[in-house]
Amino acid sequence: MTRPLLFLGLESSCDDTAAAVVRVSDARAEILSSTVAGQVALHAAYGGVVPEIAARAHAERLDLCVETALAEAGIGLEALDGVAVTAGPGLIGGVMSGVMCAKGIAAGAGLPLIGVNHLAGHALTPRLTDGLDFPYLLLLVSGGHCQFLLVHGPEKFTRLGGTIDDAPGEAFDKTAKLLGLPQPGGPAVETEAASGDPKAFAFPRPLLDRPGCDMSFSGLKTALLRARDAEVTAHGGLRRQARRDLCAGFQAAVTDVLAEKSRRALRDYLALNPVKPAFAVAGGVAANKAIRARLETVAAEFGAEFTAPPLRLCTDNAAMIAFAGIERFRTGARDGMDLTARPRWPLDQTAPGMLGSGKKGAKA
Repeated sequence: MTRPLLFLGLESSCDDTAAAVVRVSDARAEILSSTVAGQVALHAAYGGVVPEIAARAHAERLDLCVETALAEAGIGLEALDGVAVTAGPGLIGGVMSGVMCAKGIAAGAGLPLIGVNHLAGHALTPRLTDGLDFPYLLLLVSGGHCQFLLVHGPEKFTRLGGTIDDAPGEAFDKTAKLLGLPQPGGPAVETEAASGDPKAFAFPRPLLDRPGCDMSFSGLKTALLRARDAEVTAHGGLRRQARRDLCAGFQAAVTDVLAEKSRRALRDYLALNPVKPAFAVAGGVAANKAIRARLETVAAEFGAEFTAPPLRLCTDNAAMIAFAGIERFRTGARDGMDLTARPRWPLDQTAPGMLGSGKKGAKA
């Protein structure tokens, strides 16, 4: 039996400032506290996240979030075994804010520092919530990323496929903007879709005619734009029911693509003959109830256990970062004061970059 580990986690990769305290023992993982300070109001007037505003807000709120998380957990810094922080990928200003805050806490309290890949935080969340055994198949589907991953261990991932352009979450946000809906776009589109007819407009299912698990959602977004323009031209404006139908059709197309690509990924995964087959979905788009339900049906077709985090753990949070930090810590990983913020940090280091590469490496 190993002794329980108690970690503070920090998350600031996009527009949510978060801190959490997580304890992991042999028996289970416990979230002792989890606080998230959102920034929706700060970015509402701009139709999307403004990196400079986000970074400034993170710098102002991180210490307050840490104070709240420790108070809710009923502990002081002296009780911690380490500090975990998102070190990338993400908006560089926000990531830097988190890394510098974590360095200060670790140095001041004499605690180990663990840098965490934000995507690994999402990828390991099924272990935090459901204790899944390795290996499992994961669909990481969020605002900026969409990948099928074989999760072999805390730092070992094999990518089976992913999006070659817009991630689903990004496509949902852009769809909301095109239709005059508020941000964040995912929940707004889902709400409208609930009252719409998914067959009222004909939308494509990109890349289903090609083998493999890669996906594309940029063309789907363009198809929606054209359908909206045709509707406006024909009726002198966008009717309320037409907007609902557009949302329903768009959501149905995304769901169909994710379902079929999941079937292909499951076939590849099951070829490994895992003892306890499991298919997990994580990331912000995993909060979409229609997508969630469809993927659960697909998992049942293949006899795989389906798991998805509670809705509060689908979006960005620090509990997943604290847990991923503990997972890394247990493998012997440690980071020093030279830990750097990384705007790009693919999970599968051996796979070619899907969205191209620059001086700082592959984007995804």
